[in-house]
Amino acid sequence: MKNLYIILVAILLFTSCQGQEMQAKKTDFSKLPAKNMAKLDTATFGAGCFWCTEAQFKELKGVVNVVSGYTGGWIKNPTYAQVCTGSTGHAEATNIIFDPHVISYDQLLEAFFVAHDPTELNRQGNDVGTQYRSAIFVHNKEQLDKTQYYLSALEKEKVYNKPIVTEVVPATVFYPAEDYHQDYYRLNGKEPYCQLVIKPKLEKFKRIFSKVLKEGQ
Repeated sequence: MKNLYIILVAILLFTSCQGQEMQAKKTDFSKLPAKNMAKLDTATFGAGCFWCTEAQFKELKGVVNVVSGYTGGWIKNPTYAQVCTGSTGHAEATNIIFDPHVISYDQLLEAFFVAHDPTELNRQGNDVGTQYRSAIFVHNKEQLDKTQYYLSALEKEKVYNKPIVTEVVPATVFYPAEDYHQDYYRLNGKEPYCQLVIKPKLEKFKRIFSKVLKEGQ
């Protein structure tokens, strides 16, 4: 009987600790600033391989720069090799610097959901692992509100046959990827991955957003 009591107490303690841990892991958006006040703004998205998303977003009018990198994890200054193991917590992501007077965050959200499949958990096509997860890293409460509204609308309209699994979390430290990852498609367009994976996605993306492409694209 004494042993049973000890086991029950242990279970209760374990359950309590689990609850505290889950509560601690609950996403905290309270420290986000209300909105961006600078001339340029930043959107940070995880949508699978950053080679693809960088090439897509660079086509849009109002996008000043796109940087491929890693964010959302716990390892400082991660390398590509480390991120590929899936053990760093980081996602491959793109920092999109844009002029909100030319292109809105709403339009970038629309582009984000076209650029990848937000119903695939921890993968995009043949790229598999938590580093390829669908994620939106919000920089302020205005971005959070727009993201939540957009997600709610997509779910309500049943745009997808499967549930959306996109992670929404506050933006933290963004680590730019190694130099050879930057502008990858333009510099390595003849490579098989670029021809077989990136090019078809990019062409589809450009058809959908033909009215908001940069001149000459």
